[in-house]
Amino acid sequence: MSTTGTVTRRDFLRAGTVAGAGLVIAIYLPGCSRRDAPAAAAGNAADPPFAPNAFLRIGADDSVTVLVGYSEMGQGVATSIPMLVAEELDADWSKVTMEFAPADKAYANPLFGAQGTGGSTAVRGAWKPMSMAGAAAREMLVAAAAATWGVDAASCSTKNGTVTHPSGKSLRYGQLVAKAATLPVPQAPTLKDPKNRWLVGTPRKRLDSPAKTNGVAKFGIDTRLPGMLVATVARCPVFGGKLVRFDDTKAKAVPGVKRVVPISSGVAILADGFWPAKQGRDALAVTWDEGATAGASSESISRELARAVHQKGAVARHDGAGEAALGRGRRVNAVYEVPFLAHATMEPMNCTADVRADGCDVWVPTQFQTKAQGTAAAITGLPPEKVKVHTTFLGGGFGRRSEADFVAEAVEASKAAGAPVKVVWTREDDIRHDFYRPATYNVLSASLGADGMPIAYSHHVAGPSIMSRVFPDSIRNGLDSTNVDGSADVAYDIPNFHVEYVRHEVGVPVGFWRSVGDSQNGFITESFIDELAHAAGKDPYEFRKALLAKAPRQRGVLDLAAQKAGWGTPLPAGRFRGIAMVDSYGSHVAEVAEISMGADQSVTVHRVVCAVDCGSVVNPLTIEAQMQSAIVYGLTAALYGEITISKGRVTQGNFDSYKMLRMSEMPLIEVHIVPSTEAPGGVGEPGLPPIAPAVANAVFAATGKRFRTLPIRLTVA
Repeated sequence: MSTTGTVTRRDFLRAGTVAGAGLVIAIYLPGCSRRDAPAAAAGNAADPPFAPNAFLRIGADDSVTVLVGYSEMGQGVATSIPMLVAEELDADWSKVTMEFAPADKAYANPLFGAQGTGGSTAVRGAWKPMSMAGAAAREMLVAAAAATWGVDAASCSTKNGTVTHPSGKSLRYGQLVAKAATLPVPQAPTLKDPKNRWLVGTPRKRLDSPAKTNGVAKFGIDTRLPGMLVATVARCPVFGGKLVRFDDTKAKAVPGVKRVVPISSGVAILADGFWPAKQGRDALAVTWDEGATAGASSESISRELARAVHQKGAVARHDGAGEAALGRGRRVNAVYEVPFLAHATMEPMNCTADVRADGCDVWVPTQFQTKAQGTAAAITGLPPEKVKVHTTFLGGGFGRRSEADFVAEAVEASKAAGAPVKVVWTREDDIRHDFYRPATYNVLSASLGADGMPIAYSHHVAGPSIMSRVFPDSIRNGLDSTNVDGSADVAYDIPNFHVEYVRHEVGVPVGFWRSVGDSQNGFITESFIDELAHAAGKDPYEFRKALLAKAPRQRGVLDLAAQKAGWGTPLPAGRFRGIAMVDSYGSHVAEVAEISMGADQSVTVHRVVCAVDCGSVVNPLTIEAQMQSAIVYGLTAALYGEITISKGRVTQGNFDSYKMLRMSEMPLIEVHIVPSTEAPGGVGEPGLPPIAPAVANAVFAATGKRFRTLPIRLTVA
């Protein structure tokens, strides 16, 4: 069976085949849909897309290769997914390696219905099919050994890449692959009892670390091809603007510039290296039609959203009497606002394409292989199976690399040039031509009863929609669920609850940003809950704990974080704590931030205690690293992150104006994982939403000032 090009259903379901002197195992399982997932837009729910699968190659030398259909952007899937296979296979872990799978429907993420990585779904989507692949291979190898020895397969056992028998006989997997390849693939292999796992759930070093340490790992920007040109693209600085005309005389005069061609996003300057391509772009004379967004500013957008939030919107949640119950107790009102945010990945956007008459190859750090393949096919006119997507390591993703704009630029440029072309973005390109986290305007109200506990809760949010562009069929009755994640699905037990969303587009492109709606609404909801606790004269931790009496897993992480942080115990002079708890992506995370205030009112975060319940665990080291990573990313947004608009343009351009958290500002982070046998939850994103409110709540404890906008700004008193 080929591991490139299109894998047919018949090929995919075929029993093991001999590949050289090895065994190839292919497993197919029916897909399972997820409510409100993007997959809902990809096909008929009654006929789900071709879904989860795993390819497994076992060589005569006992080597085990797992083809991973997900993207590795630092979150650890290149280790976690092979661990799932190796666990059920009882492989020798020292002989397990991975390869990135090609773009093909056979590798579709079952939670998306397409091949893509995001929404903290990789391990959740891969757990069952990859486990089944390992189990099926193990059963085939056992059957092959039993047939060789003339014994009952049930009397055989496996360990460390070897089949053994009580008689003392043993055979390595590599010695069995030829015979095993002639056997049918078990349709329903038996998975292990979790208590018998030896690999899954244990800390393991990452398989990709050596390659990333010694420089062998290939990122998209490392791609080199014979005869390749490098391109930069001149794009309209105003969102929605269009090319009117250009004069390339001076650009072509730059040594090394080979061609200047118009493409859909602007004008591509093709050269024999990046620097001449950039110099050529700088020399290009170009005229733009700036369009309707040319007058937009952050202030005008804020005013638009402030008006829109009072319109009738789509109801995301309505419990009990909803807003009608707001007049029954003491009223608390607040307005929260969050800005646009850029992704700012360390590796800038890039893609290399080689368009030929008979096919197209694309080398790209992508989160969405299906979209990359489809984009290239549409531009070239080739059938998808003629477009080969070579997924590289990603130098950060955070949702930005689920887009295909940089893929389109490379394919269009290569098609025009008749040669391989690598498009490379500058940092300014990345910051000023992103698909941003949406800015939103939020009006919240609550009523407190005589006991100080909430009787009613209301949240109205206005902002642009991501899903209306990316997966328009997922919009139901005007509701984009990503805009209310973290607000409509909170676990707090409040009898009358109402959440409403007003879609209002402002001309700024928006896209998925790490933890998406939970990143905004986690801050808004948890800050407002903190406001209610203080209005009621109650301890913020105890207040939340009482509201989570019917939510044991959420209460569990809240209790654990508070306990490990020493909540309620004295702090050193000048230190203050804040707490927050957010559910997202099937996981539950609580965080306590410990801060101090400088003489200039600057915020220093000294310590963050994180408790996470993500269900069943593959690699605890990955979970710890992802919680730390999300906290750093979220802290950057909380303290510094803001994209501002002036005259339709982004005013930030590089890390001097779009600041990142520095190493010297990094707090001590403690991660505590709740042991669980529940279904696995996401890990890549859930650590982010609680950090901004935990810090903001700590700042309130320190100053008595409530900050309802991000980033958190304090002025000298």
